[in-house]
Amino acid sequence: MDAPPRQALGRGCSSSQEVPLNWNKWVRQIHRWLAIVFTVTVIVTFVALAQEEPVVWVSYVPLLPLFLLLFTGLYLFVLPYAAKWRTARRTRAER
Repeated sequence: MDAPPRQALGRGCSSSQEVPLNWNKWVRQIHRWLAIVFTVTVIVTFVALAQEEPVVWVSYVPLLPLFLLLFTGLYLFVLPYAAKWRTARRTRAER
């Protein structure tokens, strides 16, 4: 016999059940959107600084998305190494 169909996460679950969060998926999505925001802010900065009387503070606008990109990028960079470290640690604990 076929197994009963699974319900989608978050729908039809009782409030006592935990819904697993996929942080990696969220961080990747945030990283992608931050890259778009950063690109747009850099373009806006170039346009603003090309004016006859440039507004200098505009050059600081791309820094916020850049720092957020740094943190999400470092997290994504470390993920494969952390996974290898966890699996190696698990296999040593099972011995």
